[in-house]
Amino acid sequence: MSTAIDAGPARGGARFEIVNPATGAVIRDVAEDSPVTVARKFARAVRGQKEWARVRIDDRKACVTRFGQLAQERIEDLAATLSGEMGKPITQSRNEVRGLQARIDFFLANVHKVLSEEEAGADADGRLEERISYEPIGVVGNVSAWNYPYFVGSNVFIPALLTGNAVLYKPSEYASLTGLKIAELMQEAGVPADVFQLVLGGGAAGAALLDQPLAGIFFTGSYATGRKIAEAAARRLMRVQLELGGKDPVYVADDVADVAKVAAAVADGAFYNNGQSCCAVERVYVQERIHDRFVEAFVDAVRQFIVGDPMDEKTYIGPVARPAQLAVLEAQVADARAKGGRVSCGGARLDRPGFYFAPTVVIDANHQMDLMREETFGPVIGIQRVAGDEE
Repeated sequence: MSTAIDAGPARGGARFEIVNPATGAVIRDVAEDSPVTVARKFARAVRGQKEWARVRIDDRKACVTRFGQLAQERIEDLAATLSGEMGKPITQSRNEVRGLQARIDFFLANVHKVLSEEEAGADADGRLEERISYEPIGVVGNVSAWNYPYFVGSNVFIPALLTGNAVLYKPSEYASLTGLKIAELMQEAGVPADVFQLVLGGGAAGAALLDQPLAGIFFTGSYATGRKIAEAAARRLMRVQLELGGKDPVYVADDVADVAKVAAAVADGAFYNNGQSCCAVERVYVQERIHDRFVEAFVDAVRQFIVGDPMDEKTYIGPVARPAQLAVLEAQVADARAKGGRVSCGGARLDRPGFYFAPTVVIDANHQMDLMREETFGPVIGIQRVAGDEE
């Protein structure tokens, strides 16, 4: 098998830029995959998977174990790369890489149980026995997310590799350097280069991946892209798993013991990773008896968040990863104001280099506002007063 990481087309092919969202400066450019290179990688993966499936499960586990060890040994380098290309504060990037180990441990502990043969029955005289065994499905495509590439990606590629599958891993174009780091660690850990390969680029590279006869496609990202993937995969009856956008609510009832403590916790849930989390708090409902106290404590907590360079240890709010999201945030705030919302803090882009938006709290929110209906995925939150549980 090949031992080099195939990061895209040959010299002279298309390339795309990796931009530091904290400054707007280009970090480097990376070769972008084309339909031809994706097809080539798929063919290599098909060949590699057949050999990988014959590897003893304990040896596959050893490779994955080593991958986890290498990641923990290199937390500082991996965290700095992640913060540099998508703007996550360095302390939170470290937390993500550190938290990767628990996920790896879970899959290592459960893979034997998942793959164990099952007795399905026998005929009356015991001469014919039926058993169920589990086999790898083949080559899987993993279109991962930029906001938590280690968490989101490992939920797919670790169990896929442990169970004998090959992976074509497409990191988000906003986490491509992290994808390259992951591939390097995989290869150093002993996973054959054909078995874990990168597909680099944006939507066109993802479409080229979907053109391959994959055994399954696993995607985390927006509803719109997820729908396109599901439609494309349906034409091939391909296995599909989607984790898409949402509008996660929090309801604060009037029987909370400590309003200020709850407000601080909800603020953290809304603004951690700059609100760019699949499970971020996206809208808040507060019982009217405690509403004013909650809002005061919530806004106070948000005002204390330090906005700055993601490489600074004190920073809690960095830039948004994608510059196009700034216009989405501005539009949601403008729509909320037009429909009666009051901005208690923030409300606009920050006048500084990079893709920064001020942490923003909108009160007097209602369901006519896009802010309370459409995914925000940024440092903006609406708070709505409610009469009680029923409302």
